[in-house]
Amino acid sequence: MKTDVTTTGLPENAYKELQPGEEYRPVMPPESTPAEVTPWSVLWGLLMAMLFSAAAAYSGLKIGQVFEAAIPIAILAVGLSTAFKRKDSLGQNIIIQSIGSTSGAVVAGAIFTIPAMYILDLPVNFYQVFLASLFGGFLGILFLIPFRKYFVKDMHGKLPFPEATATTEVLIAGEKGGKQAVVLIVSGLIGGVFDFIVGSLGWWSEVVTSRITSVGQTLSDKVKMVFKIDVLAVVFGLGYIVGLKYATIICAGSFLSWFVLVPLFHEIGNGLASPLGASAVKLISAMTPEEIFRGYVRQIGIGGIAMAGVVGIIRSSKIIRGAVSLAYNEITRRKSAGAETTVRTQRDIPMLFNVMFILLTALLLFVFFAGGVTFNIFHAVVGLLLVTVVSFLFTTVAANAIAIVGTNPVSGMTLMTLILSSFVLVQIGLTGNSGMLSALIIGGVVCTALSVSGSFITDLKIGYWLGTTPRKQESWKFLGTLVSSATVGVVILILNQTYGFKGPQALVAPQANAMAAVIQPLMSNTAAPWMFYVVGAVIALLMTMLKISPLAFALGMYIPQELNTPLLAGGLVAWWVSSRTKNEKLNNARLSRGTLIASGFIAGGSLFGVLGAFLKFGGFDWFNTAWAASANAEVLGLVMFGLLVAYTIWDSMRAKEE
Repeated sequence: MKTDVTTTGLPENAYKELQPGEEYRPVMPPESTPAEVTPWSVLWGLLMAMLFSAAAAYSGLKIGQVFEAAIPIAILAVGLSTAFKRKDSLGQNIIIQSIGSTSGAVVAGAIFTIPAMYILDLPVNFYQVFLASLFGGFLGILFLIPFRKYFVKDMHGKLPFPEATATTEVLIAGEKGGKQAVVLIVSGLIGGVFDFIVGSLGWWSEVVTSRITSVGQTLSDKVKMVFKIDVLAVVFGLGYIVGLKYATIICAGSFLSWFVLVPLFHEIGNGLASPLGASAVKLISAMTPEEIFRGYVRQIGIGGIAMAGVVGIIRSSKIIRGAVSLAYNEITRRKSAGAETTVRTQRDIPMLFNVMFILLTALLLFVFFAGGVTFNIFHAVVGLLLVTVVSFLFTTVAANAIAIVGTNPVSGMTLMTLILSSFVLVQIGLTGNSGMLSALIIGGVVCTALSVSGSFITDLKIGYWLGTTPRKQESWKFLGTLVSSATVGVVILILNQTYGFKGPQALVAPQANAMAAVIQPLMSNTAAPWMFYVVGAVIALLMTMLKISPLAFALGMYIPQELNTPLLAGGLVAWWVSSRTKNEKLNNARLSRGTLIASGFIAGGSLFGVLGAFLKFGGFDWFNTAWAASANAEVLGLVMFGLLVAYTIWDSMRAKEE
């Protein structure tokens, strides 16, 4: 059977919903036997995991941003295959990317919580960091495997998977070469240089706000209403791939937060003579819009994400029941129908093994909690239940978030986990330093589990599009997690000794500082902002009633506005280039070329972001702070963003009908 191929080198139905009876055939067909797991792919994958774990840990603790490793690793894998003239290397490159990309996910789980232990002067050792990351990563992989088929196959064409799309385009362009490789390289250089100038040189501002005009400044000062947009090529590229539908929903949630709720809190706060909330120390009337968002409105977004997760779990109940039923049949040695005839590209780790590994991980977690954290069997049991239940329930939320917008709201879900854990631990009598240590370790395990599951769904979607064997991705992901966990444990200890996490010269560690600020009063029986969470939950339910994606809307409420608005710009461009004629084939060709360009922006921006992080680590800091913070730099940033948009439209419209 011959497969039609677009200008991107993928089957033409790769990004479309399948019609009844239609089948998606990947680049490497099921009946083929490509080289995947080899000494070359495993060794390079592990090396990438170590290097990028160290780089991502420093970047995340220094500036609060953990760069996504999947795309840079895919680029390096393609480059290595080309340099060493390896033929038919696509399957091996997928394994390199899959093993190596564990680094960013494990790092995000660790640095959001573990440094808070240093900040709170709690005892920390290597084994706590290593084991919390390792067991969390294992749970993230194991809980996601039963849902692989649903997210990557059953939902084919219904979810955009922006990061997976960009990484897939990199891998396929490297394999096939030709025109699509040229388009990807050119757009990658444009996006990479653009973002490097913004992030590492500061020639123009990354974030443009309405404060550059006198009217905008007045609105910000008087009613706390401000518009913001991030001009990075990588975020704009994500918006193009996300598409107009989800970008609109995300921005609607963001606009509710910034144009309704922030001004509303300001109006209410103007009449208050004391701070609002038990932990607040500043009057609302003295707050900037950003401070109101972080202090109050974002908590509503957290409640929305939590309720969206509950809604998603209810909607996925049939899928969950199917996974449980399959596990039961495996355990009782009843082979499910068709299990032995499953094609190569749909073979997972056997469910029996998956369940056994979950039980083994849970047992080891219990031993870890009882022997190295709580030193109490009852408290260890409670901690284990919190970790497993929350990780399992929010696994689908993390995967869905990545599939929709390419951003995992792991910090918000971890914050909710810390609040829930602290509440439960206080009720069973675990307070003070012991309670804070236990809650942070629990939060670290959950945070890593959700971060890894969100990242892993990207790897599995890449494998689905290209035709790798899921079982091989799943099996070797554990080794990548092991190496990444050990690396991040060593790096955090070294960074603490070198820079520290407290004091004027310390690493910023913004997420960990936020976790520390939240958990300390909770362990002192100070009330959490439950009403804000309830409001967010109600909003998510209303979106569900209106048949609007509650998760996409809640993500918009939670993620800062400047990261949402460029998604809408990208979505509008995607709609524009694909709707200018009545010739559907020409529209599709333009959309496909634009997808390749957007993928180049994401790839280039990510790779040059890694370069910028390494340069800063080496002491090369050329950022023009004073100029980048000026209004003129914002104006220039807006002009350059306009040129980036114009280039995308122009180049996309050059596509020819195949």
